Amino acid sequence: MRQQFLIPSIILSGLILTACEKETEEEKVERTFQEVNVIDETNLNDVLLNAADPNEAVTYFHNAASKNPDRIDLQRGLAISLSRAKRSTEATTAWKRVTTMKGANNADKVEYADALVRNGDWAQAKAVLDKVPPTFETFKRYRLEAVVADSRKDWKRADHFYETAVGLTTRPGGVMNNWGYSKLTRGDYSEAERLFTDAIRQDNTLFTAKNNLVLARSAQGNYNLPVVPMSQVERARLLNTMGISAVKQGDVTTAKNLFREAISTHPQHFDEAVRSLRALEES
Repeated sequence: MRQQFLIPSIILSGLILTACEKETEEEKVERTFQEVNVIDETNLNDVLLNAADPNEAVTYFHNAASKNPDRIDLQRGLAISLSRAKRSTEATTAWKRVTTMKGANNADKVEYADALVRNGDWAQAKAVLDKVPPTFETFKRYRLEAVVADSRKDWKRADHFYETAVGLTTRPGGVMNNWGYSKLTRGDYSEAERLFTDAIRQDNTLFTAKNNLVLARSAQGNYNLPVVPMSQVERARLLNTMGISAVKQGDVTTAKNLFREAISTHPQHFDEAVRSLRALEES
């Protein structure tokens, strides 16, 4: 009797083990597919975040985040895409959402502050940056700290943060230009000139720095073009900027000469300079 009951028990145990092995294999296959999907999705996320048209990325991440609202990577992707698309108001809302989610970090807070600055909400940007611990030292954090201090006319803090930011990047041209503009607004024209010159030395494609440089020189009564790399069109535009500066300082004769030189220098019709010269001659 014992042997009769023992055989079915062994068979039953074998069937259970076989079922468990089959289930395990199915789980392995399913897990493999899930892993592949995650890898594919990650690659797609990376591609879209660097896409030429950021609005395409906005559409993708908006749809993906709507289906998976608790996934911070998708919410972060949406916020980044909105920032790239220069949709500042929406980006501010998106970054605020990211900072409240599980897994949010200090870098997310800095990005939220950046969106607030771009949206003109300086007070809130400062409040967000104040919550970032001082041990989190990045170029972007200190660049934002500098421009926020600038907005509050806290010049000492602004200079400190600009200097720190310059030391944290291998491409300081942009922040040097910002620092120079800060000096320009304070009336420190010689220091502004130095910083704009340094910015151009770091990146000679920065036309904004070149334009700011001639403003700083013009404010000191120097209407000679600086010795920096410039195209023919840039030369004409800089002469026009100096002409406008001369008008503001009441030096009409110099302004007329600068506008005439800008018109003759520009390879095409320079309507802006033509209109300015005509207005001065008629007056």
